Amino acid sequence: MSTAGKSILMVDDDQDIRELLQSYLARCGLQVHAEPDGQGFRRALDASPYDLVILDVMLPDEDGFSLCRWVREHPRQARVPIIMLTASSDEADRVIGLELGADDYLGKPFSPRELQARIKALLRRADFGQAVPASAVLAFDDWRLDTVSHRLFHRDGEEVILSGADFALLKLFLDHPQQILDRDTIGNATRGREPMPLDRIVDMAVSRLRQRLRDTEKPPRLIRTVRGSGYLLAANVCPA
Repeated sequence: MSTAGKSILMVDDDQDIRELLQSYLARCGLQVHAEPDGQGFRRALDASPYDLVILDVMLPDEDGFSLCRWVREHPRQARVPIIMLTASSDEADRVIGLELGADDYLGKPFSPRELQARIKALLRRADFGQAVPASAVLAFDDWRLDTVSHRLFHRDGEEVILSGADFALLKLFLDHPQQILDRDTIGNATRGREPMPLDRIVDMAVSRLRQRLRDTEKPPRLIRTVRGSGYLLAANVCPA
């Protein structure tokens, strides 16, 4: 997939990093707007739509976690793919970012080439979701998922905001209802590049999706754990 013409909004307080990435990604055909702080980032996202955002965790006025939460609650940009950057090697930072709805995480220092590859993968996934036929609304249990807009609705009318990784995992389960999905399958469908053990990635992704689906009973009713094998969506799925 070509990234030509895709727009990126980046916030990082390091001027050298901003200039380096703007120059490198521009050569890859990406349009990059960079801000040095959270205030500038908020203004820029409010003013224009973007195809992807890059958030540095450590900023002079607020952290990237609060910006990630704000993006996921934004009235127009809630589903934009998010990559978070951090100089910390603490796994807790990665967990927090992913729990807040980030789609990918990259530790500093990193190579611009690796960042460009991750951007391309997320943009490809976003474009693939938009290519689904307009009638592709799936109903399961008390929920309806619009696979074009990635909008998830409960029968009581509540809309649940899904990150790109949330949507990818839910769509995987909906494509294979009543089937056991092993950890390799789930990891490959979500974010298999994270620098954490695969089991940790999968458990975290499933736990977050259960929260989105109100599946918090003990044991969970909708997404069941099959010990030693993986997970299973215990619901019938049909076109709505």
